[in-house]
Amino acid sequence: MLVVLRHPQFRKLFTAQVVALVGTGLLTVALGLLAYEVAGGQAGAVLGTALAIKMVAYVAVAPVISALTARLPRRLVLVSADAVRAGIALMLPFVTHTWQIYVLIALLQSASATFTPAFQSLIPSILVDEEDYTHGLSLSRLAYDLESLLSPMLAAALLTVISYHSLFVGTAAGFVASAMLVVTTRLPRLDPADHSAPLLERITAGARIMMNRPVLRGLLALNMVVAAASSLVIVNTVVYVRDQLDGSNTGVALALACFGFGSMAVALSTPRLLTLLPDRRFLLTGAALLPLGLIAASLPPLLPHTAGTIVLALTWLLLGAGTSMISTPSARLLRAQTQLSDRTAVFTAQFSLSHACFLVTYPIAGKLGALAGLPTTAIVLAALATLAATTAARVWPASVPADIEAVPAAGR
Repeated sequence: MLVVLRHPQFRKLFTAQVVALVGTGLLTVALGLLAYEVAGGQAGAVLGTALAIKMVAYVAVAPVISALTARLPRRLVLVSADAVRAGIALMLPFVTHTWQIYVLIALLQSASATFTPAFQSLIPSILVDEEDYTHGLSLSRLAYDLESLLSPMLAAALLTVISYHSLFVGTAAGFVASAMLVVTTRLPRLDPADHSAPLLERITAGARIMMNRPVLRGLLALNMVVAAASSLVIVNTVVYVRDQLDGSNTGVALALACFGFGSMAVALSTPRLLTLLPDRRFLLTGAALLPLGLIAASLPPLLPHTAGTIVLALTWLLLGAGTSMISTPSARLLRAQTQLSDRTAVFTAQFSLSHACFLVTYPIAGKLGALAGLPTTAIVLAALATLAATTAARVWPASVPADIEAVPAAGR
């Protein structure tokens, strides 16, 4: 997999991604501590609102900014987004009211919604070989998983010698380093976007392309499968471990690590597995595993603590593997189904619409979990994931190849 780092452009951009991820991980820890300092016992509500703001920014802002900046050089877009994120990170330590947190998080996540799709849409033009691109996707997924595991440990180590306010400086440094790496990278020139269409049409162009192509319609449904499984893990791991299984904070971290290890194992295996299986079968296998994992997630609260803990660990491994089987190779479909002229719009639509699914699944995982209990919540999310997986299999027939070049124009 590491052979792909021989490409100098990808190596620099991947390094930019990694340092920005480290900065984001530090921000997550520092923001929780800031919310507690500002809001005390209401810190959870503040963080929940901040998470909702993040999702709204990803869903609503990304396609608008993409349409407005389509004719600008990609380097300018990426560096400007990093500069905004760095500036906001340096402003956060001076916050004294919760509304200030909300405003700054809205601006920061809007900048992230600008950076990420533009960044992702460049990689297919840098790693033009299919095998290299698959390795690049796996490496990128691995970076995300490692960040979720290692950033909290790094933050904990730093907090032994510095105050949490200084973590925001580390966040800003990550974004500045990312911008510097982008500045020194020779970026491919994408085809100019068509600005003759009205703004609303340009904003919705990527979504319309995805809805008009069977493969990408299937991917849209698969996004909901991933959201159903991920939401249960993100929202309720602490409830499973601390409340239902009488575990510790360390147990929460270990449970999340199981999810991350499952995801990383698949990310490492994806390049080899995709030489043996077609993309559709690989993604739908992941979509079949996730409802099974969600059904299994209904069991730990009903079992004795020791047995429940073992089942939870194995279930989280399965859910991590299943989500990675969909998330890791999904960008292969986006590249195969687009041309250079519409690639940024489609990557932006995928970024926006995949996060929109969480606006449905987060409330189910959180509110239903509190009202009806975790077993019921897991079964409801399993039903939702099953419906979405079945929809994906129907709207993306096996007769439709993943590569757009193999599809007649009328079928696109």
